[in-house]
Amino acid sequence: MRYLVFILLFPIVISGRLTHTSNKISDGPEFWKWAQTPPMGWNSWDCFGPTVTEKEVKANADYMATHLLKFGWEYVVVDIRWYVENTKAHGYNQTDPVYTMDKYGRFLPAVNKFPSAADGKGFGPLANYIHAKGLKFGIHLMRGIPVKAVKENTPILGTDSKADDIYSEEMQCRWLRDMYTVDASRDGAQEYYNSLFNLYASWGVDYVKVDDLSSPYHQGEIELIRHAIDQCGRPMVLSLSPGATPLEKAEHVETHANLWRISGDFWDNWRALKPQFELCKNWSPYIGPGHWPDADMLPLGHIAIRGERGNARWSGFSHEEQFTLMNLWAMFRSPLMFGGNLPDNDNFTLSLLTNKDLLDISKNSSNNRELKNDNGFIVWTADIPGSEDKYVALFNITEEAGDATVGKNELNMNGPIKAKNLWTKKITEMPDDGLKITLAPHSSAIFRLLK
Repeated sequence: MRYLVFILLFPIVISGRLTHTSNKISDGPEFWKWAQTPPMGWNSWDCFGPTVTEKEVKANADYMATHLLKFGWEYVVVDIRWYVENTKAHGYNQTDPVYTMDKYGRFLPAVNKFPSAADGKGFGPLANYIHAKGLKFGIHLMRGIPVKAVKENTPILGTDSKADDIYSEEMQCRWLRDMYTVDASRDGAQEYYNSLFNLYASWGVDYVKVDDLSSPYHQGEIELIRHAIDQCGRPMVLSLSPGATPLEKAEHVETHANLWRISGDFWDNWRALKPQFELCKNWSPYIGPGHWPDADMLPLGHIAIRGERGNARWSGFSHEEQFTLMNLWAMFRSPLMFGGNLPDNDNFTLSLLTNKDLLDISKNSSNNRELKNDNGFIVWTADIPGSEDKYVALFNITEEAGDATVGKNELNMNGPIKAKNLWTKKITEMPDDGLKITLAPHSSAIFRLLK
């Protein structure tokens, strides 16, 4: 790992830590180049849980290539337990999982779910299909080494070590018992992770979501994974899951991963969305090119078809709450991973994903932060590099309608200003005393302020 050189604008020390209000670091690890803007894509978890099939992945890729690629959506990610033949929706740890694994203790795609993986091809053919559409391919992993590999004491590729030499039962994942911990201090531990990522590189994987790493924070295995990706010869965006990642680990995680979860699993109800405002505020100093705090997936559209939370449904968020969700994720520059089954999208859901003005915030803004919170009426703002314009979003997270306000002086703006509503596209003159917007409960408004 190369030494990290930070070049910071207007450094501030908060609670003994150096933070960067510019949201931009001009130098850093090589892997930061692989996610210069927050990744945007689709993940199978919210709609298919552990049971997604190759046919369903291809259908979502086809939709993305046709409708979303031109707006920046590009990742297609196969989530959990793609290596289990008999996965069941709405539940984990069935007593009879049938695993697909090679002789080196590495899980392979279950052929009954992913037919193109037959004859040892792994995810290579599916990745090729997705790449041919101009998209990128990702997979979900659990940290550690399979329990099955330890029981069979499989060899570790390229070493004299075996699975029994590197595993530990300590800190085994509580909610999925497929894996044991890899003890980073053991001979063969790094080589095992290297063998995994060399395999994934041969398949053409562009993105890995590694689970059970952040809460609690498994620093040893995170460092093994970082080194394994760096040596595999293929750029792979690294996403750590789930949260909440400890804030005190911020400087470590941003120099080892491209994105990391700031909360536990996020689902489609207001009691899950409301706490995200405080988490986003706390993590905003660590936003920057190549390293993105992750507010989790977008549980929008048709979800839980065979998912893990509730029955098949359209998102439980109201339309106003969906606008609020998109506005906060954009202003925070969270990665955008859509969770619904894309081919089922209605026009409203598609409109949420194709608002170029909103997506421009995610792709090109800086100094993103909460400006103020007046008893649940919250204002976020962001600068626009190379422009005197600013973005501003106003939120009402209370249960009563009321006015959200922000003055020109609070925004450090003066003179004539026009306000473009990024959803309605309406442009109005901004009054001299600033914006005053009446908001219903859970609703929001977002503007580009034009100088």
